[in-house]
Amino acid sequence: MRKLLWTILLAFAITALAACNSGTNKETEKPKETQKVPQPLKAVLEVPEKAAVKEEINMKVTVSQGDEKVADADKVAFEVWEDGKKEESKMIKAKNNEDGTYEAKTAFDHDGLFTVQVHIDARALHTMPLKPVTVGEGAAVPEGGEHHEHGEQAEHHHHGDHSADFSMHFIKPENVKANNATPLTVHLQLKEVPLENAQVRYEIWNNSHPDKHDWVDVKENKPGEYSGSYTFADAGTFIVKVHVENKAGLHEHEEHQLEVTK
Repeated sequence: MRKLLWTILLAFAITALAACNSGTNKETEKPKETQKVPQPLKAVLEVPEKAAVKEEINMKVTVSQGDEKVADADKVAFEVWEDGKKEESKMIKAKNNEDGTYEAKTAFDHDGLFTVQVHIDARALHTMPLKPVTVGEGAAVPEGGEHHEHGEQAEHHHHGDHSADFSMHFIKPENVKANNATPLTVHLQLKEVPLENAQVRYEIWNNSHPDKHDWVDVKENKPGEYSGSYTFADAGTFIVKVHVENKAGLHEHEEHQLEVTK
């Protein structure tokens, strides 16, 4: 009988101790911190609306995040191209003034309509505002017709009401080798903010076999950045066509040519 009594008392003691420990754990357990969504980058691009032929112009961008100036951007570069010739664009590395502003200079050797777009990578975010520049007399108007659209929208096939505010930057890979997985990345922006939750696919074909097209699905790694990979089976000239759609009716595409070696 005494042995049974001690067994019951011991069981009560163990139960009470467990309840005590459980209460202590609940009291001392810290609530999980909610993950903060980083504030977007804001980039104010300054370029002249007009420039003379061979006149050196200044390109400047001021980068901020919330109320803070971003003086530690990982990469800032200005891309410049003539209307309808984005494949021939040139990249100009910006100088960091260490006060949130970044600058570079350029000049144009003939009349035409040009676009200046700045690409900013900072704090795991990307933004890429652009502005047009009219050089000299601007673009010549063909006899009996009008000149084509100005700016990057001339490079896209598009539908819907958003296309004028849409921007695409395909990061063209270098030294592409056959039989090696090649990363393919594109940055998308709408109204100067990253375009999220878009459906992005790459259509890829070889000029030697134009009837055979491969399709590559692309994932969004971070807001507005979409990446995938593709292994080119042979050397040669390939076309990578970037297709972009979203639920709001946006439909854009842009072609890029890649030279693949053995």
